[in-house]
Amino acid sequence: MTLPTVLWGLAGIGTLVSFLRDRNRTIQALKTSLKSFRALLPVLMGMVALIGLILSALSPSLITKLFHMHSLAGYALVALVGTIITLPGPVAFPLAGTLLKHGAEFGLLATFITTLTMVGTVTAPAEIAHFGKRFTLVRQVVSLVLAITIGMIMAVVL
Repeated sequence: MTLPTVLWGLAGIGTLVSFLRDRNRTIQALKTSLKSFRALLPVLMGMVALIGLILSALSPSLITKLFHMHSLAGYALVALVGTIITLPGPVAFPLAGTLLKHGAEFGLLATFITTLTMVGTVTAPAEIAHFGKRFTLVRQVVSLVLAITIGMIMAVVL
C-alpha cells in the first residue's frame, strides 16, 4: 500500500467520523474546502503549464550544464534563476524530481529549490506593502545566503 493511498484512506475515515459527529459542520467544511480548491486550481494549473513550457524550452543538456557548475558562481546562478521564478512547494518539489532525473546535482538542486520557495522577486512588492522595504530586503538577502549555504552543505553531505 502506498503512502498516498494511506493518506486518502485516513482523510476519508476522518471525514466520515466528522460527518457522524456533526453533519452540518462537516458539510460546511467540505463546501469551504471545495471553494478554496476551485480558487487554487487555475493557479496550480498555470504553474504546471509554466514548468512544462520551461522544461520543453530547455534542453536536457542545458539543464545538465546549469546544474553541474561546482563553483560559487554556479550556486549563485541557480540561486538567481530560482529567485526570479519563485514557485510554491507543491510545484517546486515535483520540478526538483524532474530535474534530478535529468541529472541535476543535489547541492545545486537544493540551492535552486530553496530559492524557488524562500526568495521571491515576484512576491517582493506584496511583501514590501505588508512588512516594509527594510524587512523585505533583509529577509530576501538572508534567505538567499542561506539557500546557497544549504546547497553547499547538501553537496558535501550527499
